[in-house]
Amino acid sequence: MQISPRQPLVDIACEQASLYGLDDENLVAIGQYLLEQRTAAAFNQLQNAASAAGFDLQICSAYRPFDRQLSIWNAKACGQRPLLDKTSNPVEFTTLTPQQLIDTILIWSALPGASRHHWGTDIDVYDANSITQQALQLITAEYSGNGPCAPLHQWLNLHAAQFGFYFPYQPHLSGVSPEPWHISYFPVANELLAQFSAVELAKVLSAAEISLKSSLLERLTELVNHYVFFVAPSPA
Repeated sequence: MQISPRQPLVDIACEQASLYGLDDENLVAIGQYLLEQRTAAAFNQLQNAASAAGFDLQICSAYRPFDRQLSIWNAKACGQRPLLDKTSNPVEFTTLTPQQLIDTILIWSALPGASRHHWGTDIDVYDANSITQQALQLITAEYSGNGPCAPLHQWLNLHAAQFGFYFPYQPHLSGVSPEPWHISYFPVANELLAQFSAVELAKVLSAAEISLKSSLLERLTELVNHYVFFVAPSPA
């Protein structure tokens, strides 16, 4: 894995804009992906340990800017991308009220400005020894039972915390649906979570061209509490 510096190391107390995906000044490049600098160094160590255990731990999603998350949100809010329920079954877009549409999108897609992927501390991973990125769907079946990434998930459950990573989205412990592919570097992510503000997010969304804006702003404190602050407790 090659880590390419983008600028000198800065203090973790980053600009507020970094919390909401509005800049990438504190990130480094790992191939085609961007990560927060301490996260990148820790992931390198985790990747090496996984390799020694027989896995090819690879990234399929890392830092995601606000505009990218916004495009995903707007496409789903307009019926241009499929909607899925908690069991990954299709939901008919035309049957939903605005509030139902918000709740349905949030089952699998974060609100722009409220995604942990904005921080550069959170990564979606897979075992490239067992499945190609092109074939990967990021569904629970791939990481459980006889799924191709199930052994990797089991190994990460046992060893990821030694390198500062854990699964923030777990059954009954998070507002976001369980994601066994999503790991977070908690030494940095915990600090960023403590800085997160629904008031500041409201300012960001008010200035954005986002679908369902008025309905979102009416419920924003509730949504932030459930989808941002309600996550599985980290090991430290």
